[in-house]
Amino acid sequence: MLSIHNLNAGYEELKVLKNVDLEFQMGEFVSIIGPNGAGKSTVLKSIFNIATLEKGSSIKFEDKELVGLKPYQLIFEGVAYVPQGRINFADLTVEENLLIGNYYLKDKKVSEQNLEKVYKFFPELHKFKKKLSYALSGGQQQMLAIGRAMMLDPKVLLLDEPSLGLSPKLIKETFAKIKEIAESGVLVLMVEQNAKKAMECTDKTVVLEGGELKLFGKSKDLLKDPKLGKVFFGGE
Repeated sequence: MLSIHNLNAGYEELKVLKNVDLEFQMGEFVSIIGPNGAGKSTVLKSIFNIATLEKGSSIKFEDKELVGLKPYQLIFEGVAYVPQGRINFADLTVEENLLIGNYYLKDKKVSEQNLEKVYKFFPELHKFKKKLSYALSGGQQQMLAIGRAMMLDPKVLLLDEPSLGLSPKLIKETFAKIKEIAESGVLVLMVEQNAKKAMECTDKTVVLEGGELKLFGKSKDLLKDPKLGKVFFGGE
């Protein structure tokens, strides 16, 4: 279980999140939505310790406190983060990009097993494994970024706007692949601007507004909740 308690976080003097409390179970696919500036990405950055957390904030995974750990240490705790923008190494092949993902892994056999696991999730990456990554389509670039994060066989996968710049067809395909990852037992937290599409494929949804938690529950239930419209559109 990943538990967040009394999370107050931001960037140096700028406070973004205010007293956020959340709990997630392994294997859940969770969307984090809200208006612009709601603090969605800051939740992920707080978990990965690249935001500024105030004293008293707590983030525990499997009963271990993560606050204070450096990002590279979090990788060994089973936490992987894919930032917004499909960041890949353009002049390296697909497979070279993936192998960078388990640079810290010393066991070659485990590394090979993880590579095969990634290729099983994303067959297209195997098909183009010798191709330079700059030549991939937008959807393939996103699969590569996620695949590299999967190379250390994480227990928690943090995704920031994986649908950014993709066509509706590719968004559907990308979300379906991410759902497969969650169904394998990985806890997936996904920040998304495309709220409705995200909620339609996730188990649970976190709704933020102004840095505060407004709604949290099963996605299928929240889709029917009139309070959701108030967060995005205002009014009574």
